[in-house]
Amino acid sequence: MKHKIIYLIGGILFFFALPSPAFSQFDLNGQLVQRAEFRHGFGTLLRDTLAPSAFISQRLRLQAGYKYKKLQFYASIQDIRTFGNTPQVKLSDGLLSLHEGWSEIALDSFCSVKIGRQELNYDNVRFLGNLDWSLQARSHDFLLAKFEKKSQKLHIGGGYNQNGEALNGNVFTIANQYKTAQMVWYNYKKNKFEVSLLFWNNGRQALTYNPQGGITAHSTKFSQTIAIPTLKYVLWKNNVISAFAYYQTGKDIANKKIGAYDINLQTSQTLPVNEAKNSSFKITLGAELISGTNTNNTEAVNHSFSPMYGTNHAHNGYMDYFFVGGRFENSVGLNDIFLRLRYDFNKKLFFSTNIHHFSANAKVFKNSEELKKVLGTEIDLSTGWIVMEEVSLQAGYSQMFGSSTLQYLQNVNSPASLQSWAYIMLIIRPKSDKKFIGLTY
Repeated sequence: MKHKIIYLIGGILFFFALPSPAFSQFDLNGQLVQRAEFRHGFGTLLRDTLAPSAFISQRLRLQAGYKYKKLQFYASIQDIRTFGNTPQVKLSDGLLSLHEGWSEIALDSFCSVKIGRQELNYDNVRFLGNLDWSLQARSHDFLLAKFEKKSQKLHIGGGYNQNGEALNGNVFTIANQYKTAQMVWYNYKKNKFEVSLLFWNNGRQALTYNPQGGITAHSTKFSQTIAIPTLKYVLWKNNVISAFAYYQTGKDIANKKIGAYDINLQTSQTLPVNEAKNSSFKITLGAELISGTNTNNTEAVNHSFSPMYGTNHAHNGYMDYFFVGGRFENSVGLNDIFLRLRYDFNKKLFFSTNIHHFSANAKVFKNSEELKKVLGTEIDLSTGWIVMEEVSLQAGYSQMFGSSTLQYLQNVNSPASLQSWAYIMLIIRPKSDKKFIGLTY
C-alpha cells in the first residue's frame, strides 16, 4: 500500500512537470502541523504517583486535485508521527497513509455525485466532523449525492464497510466504525436565518465470541439519529442566537433500546472596540444537555447519547475529558454550562477564555449511595497569531478542577493536586482560510 502511495505522489509531480495547456487544471497544496504538548491530567485525572507527559507530534499532508470538464479528482496523503518514534536511520515505516481519495462528477449545474474516501464535515461538527484537531483526522468511505442551489442544499449518501476482499462471509471487525450507514442532510440559509436537518442511520456489527476468542455469531444493530444540527438567527446587529438538538433511537450493539438526546442553546454578542484596528470583544453564554444512563444500570432503555463521528474536541472543554477517543461513552451523560470570552486585537491576533461547569445528566451511585452530580470546572485559555498568510501560531493552557464524583467515575483515588494541559502549535496551510485548529468561537 505504501509503495502505491509513493507511486501516486510521483505521478502527480510528473504531471506538473509536463508542459501542457491543461496544467492550470491541476492544483497542488499541502500542510504542516507541528504541536508540542505537556499533559498533566489531559483526557483523565492524573494520579499523584504518575509523571506528566511531554512530546512533539506532526502532521505532513500533501493534497492534489485535478479538474477536467465536469469531473474532479482529489487525493490527500499524510504522514503522522511523534518526534523520535522512528530511528534516524530507517528505510521505511508504516506512518504514511491515504486520508482522502475521491472523484466528483457534476451531473448538472446544481447536482453532483462524490464517491471515495472523503471527509464528512457538517454544521457545528458535533455529530459529523473531520476531527481536524487529532492529527490523523477522520474520513469515510462514502457515496454522496449533492443537490445545491442558491440558499438550499440537500446531501444524500451512504457507506458500506468490510474488513477486505473475501470469498465468503460478511463479518466486520473494525472497532468504533459502522458496517453500514445512510444519511440525509438538508440546509437552508438566507439573510439572518439558517437551519439544517439531519437523519443518520447507523449499522454497527454485534459479535458473539466463544471462549477461545473465535466469532460464533454476528448481526447488525441499527440506531437512528434525527437532528436539527443548526438553528441560527441574527436577532440584531452582532447578536446571534443558536441551538441544536439530536435524538437517538433504535438498538445498541447489546440489543438494548436507545432513547437519548443532546440539546444546546447559546447566544453570542460581538462588541466592536476599535473598528479602525478591527478589534472586537465577543461573549458567548450557553448550555448543552447530553442525556445519560444512571450508574446502577437499572433502566430498560439506554439513555446515553453518542456523538459518534463528530469533532468532540471543539465541545465540552479542550482537555478532552468527555466523548473524545471513546471516553465517557455509555455514561451518565453531561450537563455543560459554558461562558466563552474572546478578544480580537486585530485580524491577526486573538485571546480567548472558556469556562465550563460540568455535571452528570443522570444519577451517579456508589454502591447504594447517590453522589453529587457536579463533575468539575474547566478553564481554557487560548491564543492565536497569523504570522503571515500561510503561517499561524496557536497556543493554549487548560486546567480542570475535578470533583470527587469525577474521581469515582474515572476510578482515580488519589489525583494530583494540579490537573493541567498546555500546548503550542505551528500551522502552515497555504491556500487555506482555516488559520487555527480545534477552537470554538
